Order: sequence, then structure tokens, then C-alpha cells
Amino acid sequence: MLHSEPLTKPVNGMIQTIDPADLLDDQVRAVDQLMMDAVDSDVSVLRDASRHIIDAGGKRIRPRLMLLTYLALHGEIDGLKRVIAPAAALELVHTASVVHDDINDHGVVRRGRPSVNAIWGRTFALLTGDFLFTKVYELMAPYKDLNIVLADATVALVEGETLQAQAVKENNFTREIYYTIIGRKTAALFSAAAEIGARMANAPQAVARQMADFGYNIGLAFQIVDDVLDIIGDSEQLGKTSGIDLAQGRGYLAVSADDTPSVDDADPMASIKRKVLQGDRLEEARQQSRALVESSIVKLNILSDSPYKDGLIELAHRVIERKF
Repeated sequence: MLHSEPLTKPVNGMIQTIDPADLLDDQVRAVDQLMMDAVDSDVSVLRDASRHIIDAGGKRIRPRLMLLTYLALHGEIDGLKRVIAPAAALELVHTASVVHDDINDHGVVRRGRPSVNAIWGRTFALLTGDFLFTKVYELMAPYKDLNIVLADATVALVEGETLQAQAVKENNFTREIYYTIIGRKTAALFSAAAEIGARMANAPQAVARQMADFGYNIGLAFQIVDDVLDIIGDSEQLGKTSGIDLAQGRGYLAVSADDTPSVDDADPMASIKRKVLQGDRLEEARQQSRALVESSIVKLNILSDSPYKDGLIELAHRVIERKF
């Protein structure tokens, strides 16, 4: 929750009081509404499946990161409406990726609901993910060079997912490869969120780059925590099918101390859980994610104090404070 003193702005010659927390929540709701509107279609299965996964909610960390970055860099409150479409587009990229993930992973639960794959089947889930990706083009059409930032992140996401599948297939899931994968499949989108927010606030290039680095480190930490939760969480806690990454030999905890996956037992999930929970791998993951967040927060020293800078710091901490 974003806490601060209320802000004020002139409206029709009058001073209007604005609570920063309410302002942010209002913008996130606007992002959600725009995503729902964007996926309207007379092809009912595409409309219904898309709205099913969007309506399931989610953390909306990436849109929050973009909006907070914009505001922390003194972007005009009246200009927030222009940030909604890029924030919605970026979240649609993420949403499309999880729909496709559930096809690849045979996931049946996503965001606490049956996955698109579980309800509509693999073919329609694939097409729904494609539909969500293509809707990004419509939302981003007016934003010129910002399309390049989002396109680069989207390419990186697909490359990361592909490298992950290749590493598992070739039994070559090393620590180095792991960080390459999560840097592309997860951190690149976080980085893009912060960079787009900064550029929309007309921040200098060096500042936009610094904010992109902030987002990148937060994304790395987020994925490490996600991988930890995949082994020690259950489907109800996670809101998705748990244990998939480890069962398929991927994720932070699937990489053992000698940098090789240990998934060749008859019951790989039970084997890996025993190994991880008896050793120090869990604490190592905690420490790594915390170190990434702390190093990212240092990058915010370029920002002047504001409730939105505080919001970015809070968001960074929330990434690692999800229940282990």
C-alpha cells in the first residue's frame, strides 16, 4: 500500500486533493479496463478466453512499475492517460506468455482459476495467446520509438523461453544458463516497463537507462522467488499449477551445487524437494533475491524524494516478501 500525504493539483481554477495510493490504484484499474476492452472480438472463443485470463487478475507488477516510474520522474498527472495504453500492452505481453506457458507445461491452474488450456484446450489456448500478442500492436501504434523498447523485450522473452526448453532437452541447465534465461524471459519485460515509464516522463537517456536497470534487477529477483515458490508452494498459494518447473528440470532450485539438474529419479519432484529442503539452497535463493533488490534500490538515488519513489522501493521489497 502506498502511504503518503495527499497531493494537490489545480482543476478548473480550484485545488483538488489527490491521494497517491488512490491515484495509482485508479490507474491500474484503468489498465485492466483497457485490456478488457482491447480483446473484444466477434469471435467469441477469443474474446471469452482472453477475458477469462485477464479477469483472473494477477499482481500487475509491471504496469505498477511503469506508472510509478513515470510519476517518480515528475511526469504530469494529467498525462497519465497516455501511460495507460503502454502499461496495458506490456501486461498483455506477459498475459499472452503465461497462456502459452500453460500449453507447454500442461498447467491446469492459473491465477487461481482453471487455465485457458484446461477450459478451451491446447489449440484455442495457442490462438488466444497469439490474439493477445497481436492486440499489443494496436495499443502501441501511436507510441513510435517506444515500440522498439517493448519489441526488444518481447523478443527477449521468446528467446528466454526457447533457451530454457533447449537447456532442459539437452540436459544442460547450468547456473550461467539459468541467469541468461531469466534475464530474457522475465527481467527484460520489467526493464522495459521502467524504461517506458521514464521515457514517457521525458527523463534524460541516462536516467531512463538507470531505471531500466532497476527494473531488470527486480525482474531477476522476482523470477528467483517464483522458482523457489514453485517447489515449496502449493497450487492454492501460488494461484497456478505448482512444481512444473522442477519436474521439468528448470528453475533456480533445479540447478544443483555442481550446476547440473537432478531430475532423473522415478519421482523427480520428491527427490528434488528432499535435496533442496535439507540443504542450504533455499537460503541461498533468498539471499540472492534480496541482494538483487538491494542493489536495485541503490539505483533510485537519482530520484528526488516523493511518494512514488517510496512506492518503487515498496514494490521492490514486495517482490521478495512473497511467502517462501
